[in-house]
Amino acid sequence: MELREISPAENMSSDEFLQFAHPEQIKIVNIIRQQKLNGERTSPSELLIDDSKILNEEFRKALIDKVASLVDENLFGRSEMCQQFAMLLSLSLNHLGIYSKVVLGKATYSNGFSWIHCWVCTKEEIIDANADSMLENPAIPSDLAPKPFWGSKANLPKDRKFKPKPNAKVPKDTDVNNIWWPELKIWISQYNK
Repeated sequence: MELREISPAENMSSDEFLQFAHPEQIKIVNIIRQQKLNGERTSPSELLIDDSKILNEEFRKALIDKVASLVDENLFGRSEMCQQFAMLLSLSLNHLGIYSKVVLGKATYSNGFSWIHCWVCTKEEIIDANADSMLENPAIPSDLAPKPFWGSKANLPKDRKFKPKPNAKVPKDTDVNNIWWPELKIWISQYNK
């Protein structure tokens, strides 16, 4: 089975990128590749804390799983793909007539770890549905395992705090615009038939 892999570098293929990678990075990629071949990659719907009033539960779960499968095509999986995940989810919701935007800011977790993160906001809700993939990121403390969340802003899980960066512009992403969004748009129209 041929896997589509998106390289982290725009000017190199995945295999070219790996020629310059650290042995630890190569080890991570080999694990992810094997999981993909075996159909063992996790989906955010498996652990989703769902408190949403938008759409219906079945479609919400299918949508975040589809978005996850697309950004998981990154050579290193989806653990560093919060921006692309949020962009695709926001594009989907706006396409379906639900106002949403990608928010860039600082996420701080109950163990004190913080990093720059992206999430989606609608008028009433926050969607942080790629959180389960943080376990795969070697930069993340091993005791940190936040569950994906989609629900009311007032019910954001207590294990995380989000602080938007004022006037932050989310950088454009060619993979989102040129590869994943056209495919996702077709998937949405076929799913909703």
